[in-house]
Amino acid sequence: MATAFTVRDLFDRLSGVLELEQVGPPCGLTREITSPEVSSPGLVLSGYMDRFVGERVQVLGETEISYLWSLASEVREPILARYFTFPIPCVFVTKGQEFPKELADAACQADVAVLRSALKTAEFYRRVKPVLEEQFAPSTTLHGSLADVFGVGLFFTGQSGIGKSECVLDLVERGHRLVADDLVIATRRGNDVLIGRGHELQRHYMEIRGVGLIDVPAIFGVRAVRQQKRIEVVVQLTEWNQHAVVDRTGLDGSTKNILDVEVPLITVPLNPGKNITVIAEVIAMNHLLRYSGVDAAEVFNQRLIGRMREAAGNNHPNRRATDAKPAADVRRYLQEDDE
Repeated sequence: MATAFTVRDLFDRLSGVLELEQVGPPCGLTREITSPEVSSPGLVLSGYMDRFVGERVQVLGETEISYLWSLASEVREPILARYFTFPIPCVFVTKGQEFPKELADAACQADVAVLRSALKTAEFYRRVKPVLEEQFAPSTTLHGSLADVFGVGLFFTGQSGIGKSECVLDLVERGHRLVADDLVIATRRGNDVLIGRGHELQRHYMEIRGVGLIDVPAIFGVRAVRQQKRIEVVVQLTEWNQHAVVDRTGLDGSTKNILDVEVPLITVPLNPGKNITVIAEVIAMNHLLRYSGVDAAEVFNQRLIGRMREAAGNNHPNRRATDAKPAADVRRYLQEDDE
């Protein structure tokens, strides 16, 4: 079960980044933050509360504080009292502004912390939102090894002992970078981005059977590792089976669903003598080509279809003999090419 994320956790983690100070008595720090959303109250301060989402962290910028100061004290007090009847985790006041005493009193009575930031409102949003989104992003643990190969995140998976770690170790020796071995923590960002990283305790250590644990950055240098990487291709390593059906062209692409994100899946059967490291590099480069709009399998398929249509046209009874000259010239050129 996930540990609750409290206002105190947020304050301890971001007090320096957000330039925070707690105003008034230390109340409300144990309240739980349950949503990654951050919003301003807007019309709520004018008394309209029908569409207010009170579970979100609240930010009061210069507009909200100026509006509160414009109200008479007897008007401010009931509005703020009703405002804090909602389950607000905490309230941030930006730009280091002074605010009415009724705000601090109503917040403390409702056991809600008021935290003041010296940052401008837009900058405050820019810094706090990524942290909350990361905190509440869906995540899972995957068994395998993640490497950065030519800038492409390849996640190697397969049964225990098949050679995932050895493959990644060979890639590191060839100049690529290790992200995590054996245990990869995958987190979804947005709708279709998966970020993989290692566990903080075993990050950048690898277990090589027969050798034991090795410290990759200590052996290969800090350039051989990175802290996290987007998972872009899943490479499934399997044992060779001559009766298994294997995709020979790459036209029938497979995918693997991870946290509701479809990731390209490539199955590589292993047999003695196969250079899986070179194959992994080719997988990464081929992914980059596809990303830039070049699909080798599809280009070859269209070329083959075009040649078959051309052959069918050559057999048409109304086709003139001179139409065959270009194809004959090509064949003659290839026959005479002795290089």
